[in-house]
Amino acid sequence: MSDWQPRLVALDIDGTLLKWVAGLGMSHEEVTPAVHDAVQRVLDSGAHVVLSSGRAPHNMTVVADKLDLHGHGEQLWIVAANGAVVLRYPPAEVVHEVTFDARPAVAAVLAQHPEALVAVEERGVGYRVSGPFPDGELGGTTIIADVDDMVAQPVSRVIIRDPKATAEDFVALAANLGLHGTDYVVGWTAWLDLAPVGVSKASGLEYVAQQLGIDRADVLAIGDGRNDIEMLQWAGRGVAMGQAVDEVKQIADAVTDTVDEDGAAVEIGRWFPAAGSGGMDL
Repeated sequence: MSDWQPRLVALDIDGTLLKWVAGLGMSHEEVTPAVHDAVQRVLDSGAHVVLSSGRAPHNMTVVADKLDLHGHGEQLWIVAANGAVVLRYPPAEVVHEVTFDARPAVAAVLAQHPEALVAVEERGVGYRVSGPFPDGELGGTTIIADVDDMVAQPVSRVIIRDPKATAEDFVALAANLGLHGTDYVVGWTAWLDLAPVGVSKASGLEYVAQQLGIDRADVLAIGDGRNDIEMLQWAGRGVAMGQAVDEVKQIADAVTDTVDEDGAAVEIGRWFPAAGSGGMDL
């Protein structure tokens, strides 16, 4: 791969571009100079940068702004909601969305965790929620609503959060329930994302790559969470962050430094080196 250079760089946000706040399920909303500069070198080369996250669209455009991703005058591609939504920005324009009937899966989970919180995106505003989420975990405005009303119509994603449970509790729960007709991802905490079957960051990126005429072999993807596994496996080179859980590291082509060490910038620098550096030090 010594002469390889990605044509598209797919980047997770939380735990990859943004550092986690210790002990909380939220990120510092600041981009380090090293990460900003590395992303700019990708753009300067003519390659594409695509943010790919479980975040809702309105929580991703702010990160695109911090990275100055639209400084080259073209609309960006953004993969949101773990692949269920693809948008162009700016302005924010949804160009692809996959929805599903979440009622059976939500009912099955709540039967086991009746006190769990439920959230569904309210496009462009924030979220409709069954109750207050822990501070900082959901961006935008939250609107209290009845769960049955929230999932009465097809949705692109449902978040279920139980502050009293652990991530391991939710891994076991999802495996035991089966959740037929629904895909799921468990986060760092007791946070369960329900999504349409077959939808992941990989499927969202596949859609973008097809629009751009780019083969997945020419994609570099970097991430740290369980919701990054399909993306890292799909990309020509999938790289796990140094603090990722073992199941993510095990499927990755390589492991870079931690987010606190600007691991994303380190990996990008191998293929898009700063002036005077060698790059591609594998």
